[in-house]
Amino acid sequence: MGWVSLLAVFFIVWWTVLFIALPFGLRTQDEDGEVTLGTTASAPRGPHMLRALIRTTIIAIVICGVLVFVTRGLGYSFDDIPRLVPTFD
Repeated sequence: MGWVSLLAVFFIVWWTVLFIALPFGLRTQDEDGEVTLGTTASAPRGPHMLRALIRTTIIAIVICGVLVFVTRGLGYSFDDIPRLVPTFD
């Protein structure tokens, strides 16, 4: 896998992990008991996006690192997936 392909896979993994990681660590205004006038009670209490971006980047780097290890270190590729998954006949 070339570096352009790895960058494309990292981009896709990063966006997927971002949408998974966004709700973690989120505190709503209702949970704190301080609802700002004109907002819904389920609105976030304060900015938490920087922590979510850092957490997402770290997780995406780990996932892509495992992918690089499997493809370059062990010699597997996406073409080997049908041989890795057992058939249940």
